[in-house]
Amino acid sequence: MKLELYQIDAFTDKTFGGNPACVVPLTYWLTDDLLFKITKENAVAETAFFVDNGDKIHLRWFTPEIEMDLCGHATLATAHCLKTILNYPKDLIIFETLSGDLTVTVKNDSYDLDFPSRMPIACELPKIIKNSLNQQPKEIYKSRDYLLVYDTEEEIENIKIDRQIFDQINLDPGGVVITAKGRECDFVSRFFTPQATILEDPVTGSSHCSLIPFWSLRLKKKELNAIQISDRVGRLHCQNKNDRVIISGKAKTYLMANIWTE
Repeated sequence: MKLELYQIDAFTDKTFGGNPACVVPLTYWLTDDLLFKITKENAVAETAFFVDNGDKIHLRWFTPEIEMDLCGHATLATAHCLKTILNYPKDLIIFETLSGDLTVTVKNDSYDLDFPSRMPIACELPKIIKNSLNQQPKEIYKSRDYLLVYDTEEEIENIKIDRQIFDQINLDPGGVVITAKGRECDFVSRFFTPQATILEDPVTGSSHCSLIPFWSLRLKKKELNAIQISDRVGRLHCQNKNDRVIISGKAKTYLMANIWTE
């Protein structure tokens, strides 16, 4: 069996920036076992598989370990693949996903992702997460992910994770996002996933489902600019729409290839 494979850097306008995702178009669904094998072979944080059903596109996201309920950068990568490589005719793309119908609107070379809002609520920090951090947060919140708030961008840059401790946490399918006000943007963040092949996710669209309403309320702004300050750096334009958030970014195609399966 021959399949098409595209690797796309999302939330960046430069190759080797943002977050790489693989995109695999399908005409029908393969077995989950084969989807996981392909994902592990791709060796990136997320692989998106989709089947075009006409009015909607059925989209699924896989890490090397689990199927995800929501993934921003792989959704953006899929939209970019559809528009720039596969000549999808519409500027409004409707994805059918585990998180319901998600739309992506294409605007020139940018993509607006319409995602659910997940306002985090205050909580206690589990001891095991606390012990894995070299610096402790000032505030702790949780939605799908734990959201840890620090005072400065410098603290976010200098956070180190003791992986031996951190990997004892089971947050399936969530992770830990650390955040602070930015020097040159509204807020910055980093994202870590315990027990994952890739500990630090370069750019995490889904975490912004919580970051956007949180910072929108705190900064009293409906539109915000965010940077995920991983080594690869991701840039996101954000809008708070009450029960929805708009996460906007660009993408660059890195690789076009084929997969040969038995």
